[in-house]
Amino acid sequence: MKNAKSRGPQRTELGRHIVADPAICHGQPTFKGTRIMVWQVLDDVAEGRSWDFICNARWGGRLPLSAVAEAVKLAEQAWLAGRRPAGGRAFRKRPELAAA
Repeated sequence: MKNAKSRGPQRTELGRHIVADPAICHGQPTFKGTRIMVWQVLDDVAEGRSWDFICNARWGGRLPLSAVAEAVKLAEQAWLAGRRPAGGRAFRKRPELAAA
């Protein structure tokens, strides 16, 4: 008798608003309940669009502001993950450089 459980990739909750599900958009991270991919929203942020515009005009109110904030935070964490010094703390500007 075959096992009823699938051994393939599973849905991964990446946050309160973001999920990676192999059955949706080929497993690319999307916002829950939509097919809006996280990279699309991050691209809008990078282009300088306001979060209000992204949520309400670009995506017709289907995304709350907190979803954009979560996407930015997860992108930051992913970017910093490979850039931590041996002590485990993120790189920060030295105080004398921050004032310049």
